[in-house]
Amino acid sequence: MSAKSASPTFEANLARLAPLLATLESEGIGHVIDGQRVDGQRRFETHSPADRSLIARVAEGTAEDIDRAADAAKRAFKPWSKWSPDKRRAVLHKIADGIEANAEDIAVLESHDTGQAYRFMSKAAVRAAENFRFFADRVLEARDGRSMPTAEHWNISNRVPIGPVGIITPWNTPFMLSTWKIAPALAAGCTVVHKPAEWSPVTANILARICREAGLPDGVLNTVHGFGEEAGKALTEHPDIKAIGFVGESATGSAIMRQGSATLKRVHFELGGKNPVIVFDDADLDRALDAVVFMIYSLNGERCTSSSRLLVQAGIAETFAARVAERVGKLTVGHPLDPKTEIGPLIHERHFSKVCSYFDIAKQDGARIAAGGTPFGGPGGGHYVAPTLFTSADMSMRIAQEEIFGPVLTVIPFADEADAIEKANSVRYGLTGYVWTNDMGRALRVADELEAGMIWLNSENVRHLPTPFGGVKDSGIGRDGGDYSFDFYMETRNICLAKGTHAIPKLGT
Repeated sequence: MSAKSASPTFEANLARLAPLLATLESEGIGHVIDGQRVDGQRRFETHSPADRSLIARVAEGTAEDIDRAADAAKRAFKPWSKWSPDKRRAVLHKIADGIEANAEDIAVLESHDTGQAYRFMSKAAVRAAENFRFFADRVLEARDGRSMPTAEHWNISNRVPIGPVGIITPWNTPFMLSTWKIAPALAAGCTVVHKPAEWSPVTANILARICREAGLPDGVLNTVHGFGEEAGKALTEHPDIKAIGFVGESATGSAIMRQGSATLKRVHFELGGKNPVIVFDDADLDRALDAVVFMIYSLNGERCTSSSRLLVQAGIAETFAARVAERVGKLTVGHPLDPKTEIGPLIHERHFSKVCSYFDIAKQDGARIAAGGTPFGGPGGGHYVAPTLFTSADMSMRIAQEEIFGPVLTVIPFADEADAIEKANSVRYGLTGYVWTNDMGRALRVADELEAGMIWLNSENVRHLPTPFGGVKDSGIGRDGGDYSFDFYMETRNICLAKGTHAIPKLGT
C-alpha cells in the first residue's frame, strides 16, 4: 500500500490477518537452518495478548539445533564473505524490496503477536526495510580503513568480517529490531544464527523467507526458536559463534556475558532503561507535553528508550502533571489491529502481572495514582492495563528506580539545574535522556552532565541511522548505527608495508 493510500480499517486488518493465521495454525513455525525448515522434537505455543488465542505451535530449539545452525553459518561464512560488495549490496536491497512488499502482512501479524498498536507496527515494518537499505549502501565502505604512514613504512588498516555471529532479539518490536541487528551483520560479510524472543516468534521466519527469495545463500541466515535457558545458552556458549548481539533485559545481558566468557566472545548489549525527560519552566510546554506523552505511552511503553521518569521543575510541576493526566485520560486503549488504538494489550500474562504489581508498590511507597493504575477491560479480554500516571513521587521509590516497561509514567519535581542532573543520574541505567528548555546554554550543560548514551534536546526520540545508538552503566555495552555497527561485526587489522629503507637489527653475526 502506497504512502498516499487510505489507512486500512479495523475490518480490513482482521480480514488480512485471517488467512495468515490459518496457515500458521496448520503449519506451525519451524526453525530455518541452512535454508531448510526444521521442526525439531519439541514445540511450545504462542498466544495473542489481545484475546489469549493460540497463534501457532513453535519449534523449541535445543543445543543440537543451535549446533546445526552454527555449523551451517560456519560453512557459509567464507563463501559469503568473499562476495563482491556490489553483489552483496544488491541482495540487501532486494531484501528491502521484499520487506516492503510484505509490510502489511508483517504489521498485522506483529500487532496480533505482540499487542502493539497497528499504527506503530505499520511504521516499524517500513523502518525495517530502511535498515536494510541503509546498510546495503554502506557495504561498499564497510572494509575501509585508514592510511597511517611513517618515514619508512606505510600502515594501512582495513576491516574484515568477524565470522558467524549470534543475534538474540527482543519481543517488543521484533521484526524491526531484528533487521537493526541482522542487516549490518550481513552487510559486513558475517553469517548469522538468529534466536527470536519466545514471546513474539511469528514474523522471524518471514524475514528468513524474504532473505532467501532475494538470493541470500543458504546458511547465511539461520533462525532457531526457543527459550534462553536452552537455545539461547547454547548459542552464547557455542565455540563457532564469534560474537553475540543482544537486545533485552540487563539481567539477561549479564548471563550472556558469563556464558560467552569461556570462548572470549565479543558482546554487544542494548539493555534496559529508566530514562528521564527533564522539563524546565522556560520550555515550550506544549511541545514538551506532546513529547512526554508520546515517549512513554506509544508502543505500550514497552521500549527501552521510553522516558518513564518525568522530572519537572517544581514551580510548574503541579500544573504540568495535571495537563499530562488530562491527556492520559484521553488515550485510546483498544484492539491492536484497530488503527484508532493508541495503546494495546501488554505482550504476555507474566509481563502484565509485573506491570500491575507496581500499582500497589506505588501506593505502598506513598505515591499518588493520578491516572490509571488498574487493569483495563479491553476487547477480547487480553492483557490490557489502563495508561498510568504516578505523582507525589521521589527518587527513593521503586517506581522511580526500576524499569516497569509499560505505559506508566512517574512524575518527580526538581528544584534547579543541579537537582535535575542529580535526580536524572540517580539510577543504575543510562540509555537515554531528554531535556526541554529554551535556554540552550543550560541544555548543553545538562547534556554534558547526563549519564546516558543518547540525549535529545527539545525533541523526542528521533533516530538518524548513521548516529551511535546505545547506553552506559546497566543499559548496555557498545553502539549500533552507521559505522559503529561495523566496528562490532568486523575485525580491524593493520598491514605494514616497508619502503625497504629502514635498518634491520642483526643478530648472530
